[in-house]
Amino acid sequence: MASQVASPSASLHTTSSSTTLSTPALSPSSPSQLSPDDLELLAKLEEQNRLLETDSKSLKSVNGSRRNSGSSLVSSSSASSNLSHLEEDSWILWGRIVNEWEDVRKKKEKQVKELVRKGIPHHFRAIVWQLLCSAQSMPIKDQYSELLKMTSPCEKLIRRDIARTYPEHNFFKEKDSLGQEVLFNVMKAYSLVDREVGYCQGSAFIVGLLLMQMPEEEAFCVFVKLMQDYRLRELFKPSMAELGLCMYQFECMIQEHLPELFIHFQSQSFHTSMYASSWFLTIFLTTFPLPIATRIFDIFMSEGLEIVFRVGLALLQMNQAELMQLDMEGMLQHFQKVIPHQFDGGPDKLIQAAYQVKYNSKKMKKLEKEYTTIKTKEMEEQVEIKVP
Repeated sequence: MASQVASPSASLHTTSSSTTLSTPALSPSSPSQLSPDDLELLAKLEEQNRLLETDSKSLKSVNGSRRNSGSSLVSSSSASSNLSHLEEDSWILWGRIVNEWEDVRKKKEKQVKELVRKGIPHHFRAIVWQLLCSAQSMPIKDQYSELLKMTSPCEKLIRRDIARTYPEHNFFKEKDSLGQEVLFNVMKAYSLVDREVGYCQGSAFIVGLLLMQMPEEEAFCVFVKLMQDYRLRELFKPSMAELGLCMYQFECMIQEHLPELFIHFQSQSFHTSMYASSWFLTIFLTTFPLPIATRIFDIFMSEGLEIVFRVGLALLQMNQAELMQLDMEGMLQHFQKVIPHQFDGGPDKLIQAAYQVKYNSKKMKKLEKEYTTIKTKEMEEQVEIKVP
């Protein structure tokens, strides 16, 4: 159920995605494919999104204007009251999806994708993520406790990096906390079942997010599936070949869709890997605050790494005017300080923009072949140089 593509910044890589998504992010489902009850619930979810926005604006008004505090509080209270009913409807719909997963997945895959793009309710994330990547009832889960008894050659590296993973998050920030311990356990266990990859720092952010949602055994199984089926394993291999591929594909997208910005980047020697590698390495988990990054990760679980290309290009489109005025140092600062907080009010605008991006999976496959040809030729030339 996932399409894939990858690229990391210092130790990741993946390949291009296979499904073409031309529909806008929040497009309505086809009435002919949903029952009247489902249609009613979908309409209520749309209303829920609107009320969430209203509620947020009302609370800002309360904090920012004492004169209008009375009316703002009434507005906020009313919105919250309506929200509680709509949240119940959301639970009903997602509960139905989970209970009838196999049937829903086969017959209403498009509708599930659309719902995921709107955000999976927090309390459903653990089970829905497992269902999306087919991680439930994996045989390897039974090996987990035995793996923890073993010794990994990567243990020292993992211990060193634990404190750098979500250092501000309450679950992970304390030395020797439960969060740090279970993160160590999952990373160690994976390094033992996949000795070629072993351990790579960027992967800890993905595992950390999984551990915020589910127990360590389940997080381990989901991570194994992401590595195997979402091309993340290719991303994290020591060669990092997929990182180069994804940088090449993304750069070609910039050249096609944002030619002026592409020329500006070149004139400033501002290479794609300088800002985009971490996007692919951690699925934006080290770029945006967790509420925003988690919404993107919802879509990644459903549709694969294609969402990283979409969000990445959408970010460049939305920031092109500012970036065109900056030199290399200024652009680095913009990516590090400005972009991460542009969507603190919510990710809907970003996700909608991402699905306005023209993404052609056939073209991505063609670019993959081009990149492979280029790399093969480079290797042949290196061999010729070495031969006396």
